[in-house]
Amino acid sequence: MIDYKIKLLAEIIHAEITGNPEASVNEIYFDSRTIFSPGKAVFFSFSNNDQTYVNDAYQKGIRVFVLSKIGDIQQDAVYLKVDSPLKALQQWAEYHRNLFDIQTLAITGSNGKTIVKEWLNQLLWKDFSIVRSPKSYNSQIGVPLSILKINQKNELGIFEAGISKPGEMEVLEKIIRPQIGLLTHTGSAHLENFSSREELILEKLKLFKNTEKIIFNADDEPASHLVRTTYPDKQLITFGTGSNNHLQLIQVQKQDNCQKISFLFKEKNYQIEIPFPDKGSAENMLCVLTFLSVLNIGFENYLNDCKSLLPIEMRLEIKEGIRNSLIINDSFNSDLHSVKVALDVLAQQSFPKKSLVMTDVLQSSLNKDLLYKEVAELVNSYSIDELILIGKHITKYKHLFDAKPRIFPDTEEFIKSLNLLNIHNEAILIKGARHFELEKVSALLEKQSHDTVLEVNLQALTDNLNHFKNLLKPSVKIMAMIKANAYGAGSFEIAHTLEHQQINYLGVAYVDEGVELRKRGISTPIMVMNPEQSSYSPIIDFKLEPEMYSIRVLKLFVKILKEKSISEPYPIHLKIDTGMNRLGFKSDQLKELIDFLKNEKSVTIRSVFTHLATADMPAEREFALQQLNQFDSDYSLISNELNIQPIKHALNTPGLIHFSERQYDMVRLGIGLYGFIDEPQVQKQLKTVLTFKTVISRISEIDVGETVSYGRRFKANRKTKIATLPVGYADGIRRALGNGKWKVNIHGKLVPVVGSVCMDMLMVDISGVDCEEGDQVIIFGDNPSAADMAKAMDTISYEVLTSISQRVKRIYYKE
Repeated sequence: MIDYKIKLLAEIIHAEITGNPEASVNEIYFDSRTIFSPGKAVFFSFSNNDQTYVNDAYQKGIRVFVLSKIGDIQQDAVYLKVDSPLKALQQWAEYHRNLFDIQTLAITGSNGKTIVKEWLNQLLWKDFSIVRSPKSYNSQIGVPLSILKINQKNELGIFEAGISKPGEMEVLEKIIRPQIGLLTHTGSAHLENFSSREELILEKLKLFKNTEKIIFNADDEPASHLVRTTYPDKQLITFGTGSNNHLQLIQVQKQDNCQKISFLFKEKNYQIEIPFPDKGSAENMLCVLTFLSVLNIGFENYLNDCKSLLPIEMRLEIKEGIRNSLIINDSFNSDLHSVKVALDVLAQQSFPKKSLVMTDVLQSSLNKDLLYKEVAELVNSYSIDELILIGKHITKYKHLFDAKPRIFPDTEEFIKSLNLLNIHNEAILIKGARHFELEKVSALLEKQSHDTVLEVNLQALTDNLNHFKNLLKPSVKIMAMIKANAYGAGSFEIAHTLEHQQINYLGVAYVDEGVELRKRGISTPIMVMNPEQSSYSPIIDFKLEPEMYSIRVLKLFVKILKEKSISEPYPIHLKIDTGMNRLGFKSDQLKELIDFLKNEKSVTIRSVFTHLATADMPAEREFALQQLNQFDSDYSLISNELNIQPIKHALNTPGLIHFSERQYDMVRLGIGLYGFIDEPQVQKQLKTVLTFKTVISRISEIDVGETVSYGRRFKANRKTKIATLPVGYADGIRRALGNGKWKVNIHGKLVPVVGSVCMDMLMVDISGVDCEEGDQVIIFGDNPSAADMAKAMDTISYEVLTSISQRVKRIYYKE
């Protein structure tokens, strides 16, 4: 990003300046949690009333702020006050775009935007200085951030634009100002705020208001009709099966791990191969080919490279490594922006040693000297204990790095030198371009397991958290429940992510769970819901906060406090039983509790709470209201008698949805964070966090009359194709799900489990499904979901998730 004088920035966004505006900025932050090496950065505060984020950004080195309300003023900081920081960011991007006469492609659609953009970059980067949207930055914030990356050397801009509601695309069109528009596949995704698919497409087409050319799929009749009627006077460039198309599709031949696409262009036949067998990739490739054909740059020169296109991995994987290590695998692309994103993730890890394995950086817009000077400055701004550089270019600049690097010409040479016994208790970032094949390094360092895994999407977890945050009043705190190994997802990784999201409290069931989190560096306050008498000492030793549910356990805990000579009042939480009849003080026990606490100075009451028995049952709403009214009365009695105002909380996730007026001071989020709630309208807004996957071990065919598995409970009534999967009831698949009661997803098709589920295996009927040994199988995820499995088992999602065995490897990733 180019330098902007603060005074000029203030003029562009019509800001009122507080402080000295003589400095300049060349970097943007809007999330204080991601600040690790700010440099000359400006912080946009999109929160209207929370000074906390501004203060946090200041503590991390930010000295320039764009905000709508100025709170505490620091003498060495500059504040640019505007009506709307979001509009200010968009105004800045619009101004910046107008500085450059650059050929620009804007891509919109329901699916394929990022893939088309990245494939174009892979094919064209050697011949053009390209600026493009990082990852899938296509929102009201993402598009301005992308446009602000344009510099004087760029020759081609490729930007995505996505929308979630009417009115948004007009804003993005003014910012991008594209000459060419490309409409990818349009489906039913993102229809939440639109009355129909037609309304959604028409909104997307506003992006092309001032373009010269529009590229689209003529075979998508609804979209094609809308393009033609909306823009009859523009140059419409189509691909499809019809002979009147600019690029005519002749045939798609699917093979084992690839497909060949035959097409006609300017009366000449062509055939290309792409290393992806799915239908969506073929359509995306036709988008790419059609754009290449209108560039007038020697279309044929790029066709052979199509067979070497790389998959677009939009995620950074975090995996458990050997010898108590953590592996951060981002070996899919390598440019300056992605390097910084990956280094930020490494910086967040609480390990005593941090290592970086890094290859040549692919960024053609800078000459090598300037590029690696910037790379070294970026890496040097982080704390790196061991640095490995791989490649013929980056190794020439080893003298620029503070950490004394070990250098290797290629990945194979590094692997030869790798001594796995030297790996211990460290976080290792593997960052590089795909052709270096760093996945080989990752495979060596990962903790080995079988092919059945539980994938945990940490970005989806964060998005779900933010969904619920948006339902809360500004002052309401959040406790995230991570008991039972975070509902099967893995306590530490979930806790670490939530701590990074500045959650107020974590809740665990037992002391051992809290102790393990403390040992691994989690510092967020942790409440223990079921403290056992034998666990009081570790509670105190590891600064955990126990729930007190009877006068007996309270007195026992006070006794231990005094034995340990704890000088400061220790935080506790009082549970009130208002009708759950499980644990907690009943109303007639409060007088004894209050009398004891009036004279006991060794504890301080951090919160008072209750638990609703029927928050998710609309038919029992009156009982829940009765509980809440009783809780209000009991809390008031405690508060008044002891002259205190502790945190007051009662609502879990369903409670927040059905009794939002009773948010009090804090809510407790549990299963909702993982994407499950018995409320259809809310469920649509949540994202899938957990995906249970395996692979096909073996494919066989059986004849009529042959049987499958123990007890011969499945007998074939036709020639049947059977796939064996390496997952069974020891992994968490209940045995009762056999014999057709559950279906798994193979290449988008649901196929039934046949025969009995075994301890380590199960079998499915794949007749009519095009698949091979080694292909991926979804046990549950988006479709089918864990909620679907719960319904099949006549239970709840909680049981499904917490039943997944610990022998199933958890893989964590961020999109």
